[in-house]
Amino acid sequence: MATNTSSGTQVPSKGGFPAFRVETYGSQLLWLAIAFGLLYYLMSRHIAPRIGGILEDRASRIASDLAAAQTMKAEADAATASYEKSLAEARANAQAIAAETKAKITAEADAERKTLEAKLAADLSTAEATIAKARESAMGNVRSIAVETAQAIVERLAGASAEASRVEAAVDAALKR
Repeated sequence: MATNTSSGTQVPSKGGFPAFRVETYGSQLLWLAIAFGLLYYLMSRHIAPRIGGILEDRASRIASDLAAAQTMKAEADAATASYEKSLAEARANAQAIAAETKAKITAEADAERKTLEAKLAADLSTAEATIAKARESAMGNVRSIAVETAQAIVERLAGASAEASRVEAAVDAALKR
């Protein structure tokens, strides 16, 4: 038995959970249909269009972001191609400058080498001429010394002086050998 708390009297209760009572099924189904209809109306008229708008907005934003990303990718690819082209041109210029500088240095070195070779050839011919003069002078002195020495040896060994023309002829013959 249930107690009524406001008057303190006891009210007989019909047993069980009210949702499972057969006599309340009609009113429960009516309220279920009203609640479902109201929720369906709210969903179809207010919530679904908002969600649809949000989804369309998000889809358009994603599409515009993808388009912007494609544009940026195309710009980046163009910038990369331009960079690669500039880099190739710079390398070609550097190689051309290096080749030009190498050719210039080689030409300068060849010119300097030729100048040095000409100077050395001139110095060599001057030195050879000086050596030839010194040899002639030395040979002239050797001949006169040889003649004098031969006369002195003949005088000492033979005790008589040798004829100068014969001694000179003998020295000349010995020097020619």
